[in-house]
Amino acid sequence: MTITPTTTDDDLLRQMRAGRADAFAALYRRHQGPVYRFALLRCGSGDTAADIVQECFLGLLGGRFAFDPSRGALQHFLFGVARLLILKHEAPRRRESPLPEAGAPDAGTFGADDDETEAACEAAGPLARLLADEAAEEVRRALARLAPHYRDAVILYEMHDLSYLEIAAVCQVDIGTVRSRLARGRAALAKHLRAHAGAA
Repeated sequence: MTITPTTTDDDLLRQMRAGRADAFAALYRRHQGPVYRFALLRCGSGDTAADIVQECFLGLLGGRFAFDPSRGALQHFLFGVARLLILKHEAPRRRESPLPEAGAPDAGTFGADDDETEAACEAAGPLARLLADEAAEEVRRALARLAPHYRDAVILYEMHDLSYLEIAAVCQVDIGTVRSRLARGRAALAKHLRAHAGAA
């Protein structure tokens, strides 16, 4: 079977499992960029992101990560694998980090009161536009300051256009948690960017 740009991921996976290296190469070319961008924004290190991507695809090739097409898109599965690998990579640092303050709801690096959270959820525009202008570096710094669970939701929704349901599957949480994390993450980003603009 000839591989073309319209060959489906499922067909490429079947051919890859049958031993065709060109099928694996086609899957890699198709999905490496988005997975790398997710990993880079999520962990902030190009070297770590490249390692995560390599481990994702080698795990897919070797059968360590078993993808089931009936449960969603391959790219979303790869985002989930990358997220778990990043969490594993960050685990030693998390053990050394101080615990969040008692009573902090879904605690992260930033707090957000309910009014700010609702306003950010209602008024937020795509952050991808910000990444294209002169504020890109400041947005990346603000993302890096978010707690990891907020960062996951914001990156997947704003930069990769995943739905709440798809983010819930990637992050293995319910949709209500995705909504809460996205709203709080947006509010925290907005607060940080306003503070930066005021200081400039």
